[in-house]
Amino acid sequence: MDFLEALSRPPLVLGVDPRPELHGPEPLAHLRRYALGLFEALGKRLAAVKFQLAFFEALGPEGMALLEELASGARVMGLPVIFDGKRGDIGSTAEAYAAAYLRRFPGSALTLNPYLGLEALRPFFRAAQETGGAVFVLAKTSNPGSGFLQDLDVAGRPLYLYLAEALAGEGEAGPWSRVGMVVGATYPEAVAAVRRVAPHAPLLLPGVGAQGGSPVRGPGLLNAASRALFYPGGRPDLEGAIRAAEGFLEALVE
Repeated sequence: MDFLEALSRPPLVLGVDPRPELHGPEPLAHLRRYALGLFEALGKRLAAVKFQLAFFEALGPEGMALLEELASGARVMGLPVIFDGKRGDIGSTAEAYAAAYLRRFPGSALTLNPYLGLEALRPFFRAAQETGGAVFVLAKTSNPGSGFLQDLDVAGRPLYLYLAEALAGEGEAGPWSRVGMVVGATYPEAVAAVRRVAPHAPLLLPGVGAQGGSPVRGPGLLNAASRALFYPGGRPDLEGAIRAAEGFLEALVE
């Protein structure tokens, strides 16, 4: 599976941010059953499944084993996978992060932090190219305080657009690059601005639903909903998740 196949699927991404306290006396076993059941139920309605790594890391070795099982299960069901870890480092450390996720799970995607510069990102770019994967570099994030750095003026434009222009020159030419960006659905004007300067970059749009973002239509836009889709109504609810997915897709697909 090549990750770019996700761009031909329905433009909705299921964010998996597991909350064990919502899963009863045997939380990991119930979480495993619920997540796999949800992947199966929503499969044809999704572009990809996005795993927020922090929530699995917080559960220790059992959580990381669960991550591998769920990621493998999603792939077996034909669902592309995004690892949301916001990694970024230099030299051999970047190579190790790339090996841990992009090379270990060929055809998957990883989110990246660009603060160390493009040089620190190129090991990830190479790994994505060689494994049929992709990367999503943080450009304009969904949180309210993102403007503290990301909106700073750089040569007459916000920093996030300066970065987007630079990233547009990375990766192979269209129709879609393997170097995408993260732009919060909470900032639709930023989505439009990044799309203008990077027409071939897939854009991952977090913040749909619980963070107040609305679905954004357009080619190459992957709208990500986590709490509103994985825990509709604040709890595990398979039927509620199906209804929520259908509601999001009604807003996304004509």
